[in-house]
Order: sequence, then C-alpha cells, then structure tokens
Amino acid sequence: MNIKEEASKRKTFAIISHPDAGKTTMTEKMLLLGNIIRSAGTVKGKKSGQFAKSDWMEIEKQRGISVTSSVMNFTYKDLKVNILDTPGHEDFSEDTYRTLTAVDSVIMIIDSTKGIEPQTIKLFKVCKMRGIPIFTFINKLDREGREPLDLLDQIEEVLQIETYPMNWPVGMGKGFLGILDRYNQQFVQFNGNEEESYIPFSEMENEEHREVYEHPTYQNTLEELELVEEAGDTFSMERVLAGEQTPVFFGSALAPFGVETFFDTFIQMAPPPGPRRTKEEVVYPEHESFSGFIFKIQANMNPQHRDRIAFLRICSGKFERGMNVTLARTGKTIRLGQTQQFVASSRDTVDEAYPGDIIGIYDPGVYRIGDTLLEGKSTFEYDELPSFPPEMFQRVMAKNVMKAKQFRKGIEQLVQEGAIQLFKGYPVDSYIVGAVGQLQYEVFQHRMKNEYNVEIVLESLGDRIPRWLNKEQVNPSLFDERNLLVKDRDDRFLVLFKNHFALRWFEDKHKEIELIDLLEVQQFDQAR
Repeated sequence: MNIKEEASKRKTFAIISHPDAGKTTMTEKMLLLGNIIRSAGTVKGKKSGQFAKSDWMEIEKQRGISVTSSVMNFTYKDLKVNILDTPGHEDFSEDTYRTLTAVDSVIMIIDSTKGIEPQTIKLFKVCKMRGIPIFTFINKLDREGREPLDLLDQIEEVLQIETYPMNWPVGMGKGFLGILDRYNQQFVQFNGNEEESYIPFSEMENEEHREVYEHPTYQNTLEELELVEEAGDTFSMERVLAGEQTPVFFGSALAPFGVETFFDTFIQMAPPPGPRRTKEEVVYPEHESFSGFIFKIQANMNPQHRDRIAFLRICSGKFERGMNVTLARTGKTIRLGQTQQFVASSRDTVDEAYPGDIIGIYDPGVYRIGDTLLEGKSTFEYDELPSFPPEMFQRVMAKNVMKAKQFRKGIEQLVQEGAIQLFKGYPVDSYIVGAVGQLQYEVFQHRMKNEYNVEIVLESLGDRIPRWLNKEQVNPSLFDERNLLVKDRDDRFLVLFKNHFALRWFEDKHKEIELIDLLEVQQFDQAR
C-alpha cells in the first residue's frame, strides 16, 4: 500500500467541549467501540493486553480532571483512528489550542441542557480561524433540555456557522423515544438500558412499529422535521470541509445512545490528512519524504525514568523507526530510535507510521514546541504554532536557595513542554511565570515539588496586559512595577501593564513607541 492510500485511512481529530458537557464519556465510548477499553477509566495496551488507568498524572488522579492532552489511537473498520483528547477545564486552553493544530477535524460536544458555554466559544474560534471541519454532537438528550430548534439557532447565531442536523430527536428526558436518522433514513429507537433498535423509515407504518409511529411525540417530530427541511440549510460537504457548515447529531453519550451511529457517520465524512502549509510552500501527505512537527512535549510520563516525550504529527512521507531526520531549526541530524504510540499511560513501540499519525519520540532536551523534522534534503519549516499570551503573572523563586540547580532544571523542562510561560525581569533578573488560569499554577507548583523535589514560592502580580515592543525603543527608565519591563524566552522585550487604564495612559504619553499585541499578529498571519 502506498503513502497516499495509507494516509487516506487515517482519521485524526480532537474532541472539544465546555467542562462537564460529556467529552470524557464520549471518548470512553469511542474507545469501547475500538475494543481497547473494558470500563470507564481503564484502557488496554494493544500488545500487552494489560489494562491501565487513563489518568496518569498524579494531580489528575487527585483532582479528577484532565489537565493535559491525551493521545489515543486504535483501528476501527479498517481505519486508523487518532483521537486527541483535550483538557476540558477552562484554565487549560493553551495546551488545547496547540493540540488543535495537529488535527484534521474536530468533534464539538454541546450539553443540550445548557447550550453553548464560554469554553466552547473560545475553542470554536480557534477551529474557525484555522478552517478546521467541525462536527457537532448535542449530548444528554435523555435529560430535559433546550428545544432542538433553539439549540441550532444558538449555534448559528453565537458561532456564526451554518448547521445541518443529520438526525432529529423524538422527545427528550423521560419522554425520549429515539432519533430520526436523516442520513441513514431510519428511526433509531431508545430502549433504556437495552441496545437501540434500527427501523427503516419505510417500515415505520408496519403493524409491529405502529404504536411508536402513531405516538403524538413521534408525529409532532415529523412535522417539526418537515419545517427544518423546508427552512434549513442544504447539506454541502464542500462547506463542511471548509469549516463553514457543521453537521449536527443528537444523542446521549452516557446512556449510551446514538454514539455508534454518530461515530460511523463521522468517520465516513471526516477528512483524511490534507496538505500543510510551510513558510515557503504547501506539502502534501503523499510527498515521498517524511516530515512532521512537534505540537506537544510532556516530561515525566514515567516518573521512575524521568523521561520526556515529544508528540509528533506526521504530515508527509513514511516514518520508519531508526531513520535519521533533520531538526529544521538547528540543522542537526537526529536518529529517531525510541518511538511510541499511546493509549493514556500505555505505550507500544511503533516501527512505521504515516501522515495523520501521532507518535511519541524520546526527547533528550533538544526539541521545542513547533519544531519541524525532515527527511533527506528538504529545508522547509511548517508554520509556527500559535502562542497565546498569558493573562496572569507571578514571580517565582525556590523556597530553599540550596536547590537552585533543581529549580532551574524544573522550570526549564516545564517551560519547554509548554506547561507554563517564562519571562525574566529587566534590567533586574528575576523569574516570572505566566499562565492562562490559576489551575495552571497549581499544576506547575505540584509538578515542581513531586517531579523535581523543589518547593516554590509564588508572588502574584495579578492579571496583566502584555504588549511586545521593539528593542530599539526600549528605555528602562520609562517602566516600573506598574508597567513591568520583562523579556520572553526568545529575548524579546515586552511590558506587563497593570490594567487597561495603564496601557492607554502609556500609549497617549509615548506615541512614538509601538506596542504589539502578539495575539492580533498571529490571527492576522493565520488569516492570510
């Protein structure tokens, strides 16, 4: 089988949602369909056959939340499925944003009882910005929730995207009867704890199904669906693939109901790996030379060995274990000998992989998030991954000055894997760490203590507004604790303004100094 055929069998996607919308439950149901899970919270290694807990980081076990993106892969109906499960907690958007650069499509889960929530909007905007196809699953139909038409209207109004319902619920909550599957032209009957029944529309008026067919809820739903078909958008696969229309499915992940039908339809419709943009050209999956980029680095996945793994998205060519590649940023040649694929903490050695696959490679400390790896004489680099300016800042120091070496090592490794962002005071050298939410600091503090044996002291600087500036315009005398001058890890100068008033005052007083909002620059670059 050639590279193009192998790539066409890959389906690489992420699942996004607001916390508690049902993302973890949906992921587990998919793993169950892939036959690598036997119950919630346990997964089976493909070779070992052993079951392992899916939450491997200690703080995840303590807090009962997912704080890092997990990578899971399995074979389903002759397709290679790669699921990138993203943190649902609102603080962990940065890791999630980076994960979205490695996928070809996204499943968006919405709680039918609540509708669209803030975290969903934030993540959706990133998908929209990148033109990622989005498939929507409206969850918890076995509870009383908002009317289906209201939910579709909200998606279209708030997210500014067309909707096309692939199925339609017949009732909800205690009166939930099932769904009308428009795509497969069948009624899927909800039978409580028993398996769902599939009845072709053409057979619904038969004697054995007449009780359901003549049920007032079923008849009302037929009328409602008629209105949807008359007034709704026409289905367009072209618009779906462009991220302009979202197919919408209804069901219940917990029941579970409608999940298998949804997943079967999704993997038929979701796109395989497509071309990727570099700074110089567009690279297609069937390109004979191997290439890929690192979107995540995770240290201490195995605390006994203090290892560090870089997660690589393969974009073109064929990967073979032991091959030599070039790290584009440095020009250094690296042999990829220790390579793995994952289901949570379970690992299997991978000997070959193709575009769309996600593999873990051992990182001796040479990789950065966003690095491009290339085979042969290729010299390109994939577009930079988006970096999201922190919203909160704290000074950090070691509680015990005798542990300065471990302190520096811990910070360096956690910064390299993207767990936290590091800044240094200027001209007085001090460590300042930035995050997008408070929980990120808790994880940072926990990992410094548990993995590097260093207790740290954090001194809050509060929420700050970061603005970058050209080094030629830097004048330290213009800045103080209120408007703090610092440098990022790339030695670029920026100012941490205490609030919007301080920012506006500075802009009015020093019109000659250009202040740069890094996020706006990146959004402009993405839209090119």
